Amino acid sequence: MKKTIIGFFLLFFAAQLTYAQEDASKQAIIELSKAKWQWMADKDAEKLAELFDEKAVFVHMGGSWGKEQEVNIIRSGGIWYKKADIHEVSVEIIDNTAILLNRITLIAEVGGNEVTNPFEVTEVYIKKAEGWKLGSLSFTKLMGSGNH
Repeated sequence: MKKTIIGFFLLFFAAQLTYAQEDASKQAIIELSKAKWQWMADKDAEKLAELFDEKAVFVHMGGSWGKEQEVNIIRSGGIWYKKADIHEVSVEIIDNTAILLNRITLIAEVGGNEVTNPFEVTEVYIKKAEGWKLGSLSFTKLMGSGNH
């Protein structure tokens, strides 16, 4: 009976530890995403280049492309992500992949014109030896104000 009780407590403790680690990972991804939005607003192409995986893909209203083109667009100011007002955020972790959903209102400058759009943004992060890398960033335009 004593071994059963100890076994139960060890199992319970291990489950709690696993949930705590997952919560910490989710919070780390949320913080990394917030930092990414700031780096985009600051046009900090170097930090973004470090965050983006070499095989990363970016999906925008005007098309899709890879890491090099995204970094060059940010560096040149072709798209300036001025401010992302985050209304909702959620993270799911599957093995070494984190999927973050952001419901945002994005203020950006595109081709010299300021635009404001509501988006659901999907960010996919992959855990690698050197840390989390962004593997995909996709913008889906919402039909409302974006903050519902």
